Amino acid sequence: MVRDTIRFWRNGQAVEVSGFHPRTTLLDYLRLQERRVGTKEGCAEGDCGACTVALGRVRGGRVHYEPINACILLLGQIDGAELVTVEDLTEDGDLHPVQAAMVAHHGSQCGFCTPGIVMSLFTLYHASERPLSRESVNDALAGNLCRCTGYRPIVDAALQVCTQQSGDSFSANSERTAQGLMSLADERDVFIGTEDRFFAAPASEASLAALYARHPDATLVAGCTDVGLWITKAMMEIEKVIWLGRVAGLDLIEDSSERLAIGATVTHAEIHPSLDRIDPDLGEIMRRFGSLQVRASGTVGGSIANGSPIGDLAPALIALGAELELRQGDGTRTLPLDDFFIAYRRQDRKSGEFVRLVTVPKLRAHEVFRAYKISKRFDEDISAALGAFKFTLDGRRIVEARIAFGGMAGTPKRATETERALIGLSLDEPSSWGEAMAAMARDYQPLDDHRASSAYRSTVARNLVFKALSETASGETRATRIIGRRDTLQAAE
Repeated sequence: MVRDTIRFWRNGQAVEVSGFHPRTTLLDYLRLQERRVGTKEGCAEGDCGACTVALGRVRGGRVHYEPINACILLLGQIDGAELVTVEDLTEDGDLHPVQAAMVAHHGSQCGFCTPGIVMSLFTLYHASERPLSRESVNDALAGNLCRCTGYRPIVDAALQVCTQQSGDSFSANSERTAQGLMSLADERDVFIGTEDRFFAAPASEASLAALYARHPDATLVAGCTDVGLWITKAMMEIEKVIWLGRVAGLDLIEDSSERLAIGATVTHAEIHPSLDRIDPDLGEIMRRFGSLQVRASGTVGGSIANGSPIGDLAPALIALGAELELRQGDGTRTLPLDDFFIAYRRQDRKSGEFVRLVTVPKLRAHEVFRAYKISKRFDEDISAALGAFKFTLDGRRIVEARIAFGGMAGTPKRATETERALIGLSLDEPSSWGEAMAAMARDYQPLDDHRASSAYRSTVARNLVFKALSETASGETRATRIIGRRDTLQAAE
């Protein structure tokens, strides 16, 4: 039950590809094999959006299109999806409505970024929810950089066409496309290559566990938003790739009243609504987590398992008291997320072991959560520091605290000294908060780098302690936020 090809839907028909190098990116395939050169290479790291294409998959009975950075997506990852590029949009020589709107509003000058912008707007055009404001269009375009046109005419084009009901050939053929995509689905493992060099996509956890036990030196890939840079920037010679995107069950989301269970391959886009319901600060962190392209590919498990010290999700989940479930062979084990990170890019993960589930406790009535992302750019930027706080209250007094920061150490790390200093503090006595703020210096000695100096990070971290306490004491955030939380904005309305 093994397949030695990938299969995807393209221009109304199934396509099979085999014999490719495991490091082959979708962008290289399009430009070098198909000779579809409308999709551009700009940054080659998923930041500029010039390489944006759309992938369609069946969800909830309909074809759902998402923007994807082709420069850091492996070719094998499009198995089972519909691939749409900018060349596919015209019909009988007529421009797609998105393209026509871009022309009408003078949304292009040099044109290098335009195909990627058009593809992002194509996915917005087909989104289930219509954009209602310039802000929602800006969110959709956060992963597309334009160096000469300026964004006003581009956003004007989007507001003209994407607020209307979609009426292109893709909508007309949606039922046929959905049937075609479902015909590609099977329960066979994919293995392309040899034992020394391969691209593999197991279809079950048992197959994944067995394959990874046999090849513990293989690189596990979920969304490839980080591994893709190992290939395009670090030029790493990755010879064995195991993609987790076809593993049944790893895309689980179980949302109960007490906890949120998240499978390792659940994408950031898919989990965003559930995290937002835990607390609006989590929703805001996820809205600023890369771009739509990154959130559509990147996964919760991948964000945690690569052990990045600057990942935004891990410190927020550590503060909430999340746990990991890992699997090796037929056995599983559970550990607190904050115990998973040992040192820079080192985790408590045994040979052949993989992350399968993340469990996040829900906030109780007497618990308060705050999280803050500090970065030079508001959108699509790596954090200089991300601070997350959970306070357990007895009336107006803190009886327990969990604090975690990213970007302050070689791993996402709890501020245990500060946590101890907070216990017993009164929210009504700001003069007593100084010791907790000063304890930050004992928890972290951050490094200097191009994102921020050590002194800046230390000052920011200390100030965020005061900010979290002030917001908890007052119960509102409008006075302390440039961008407000969703709940306070709704209350203001």
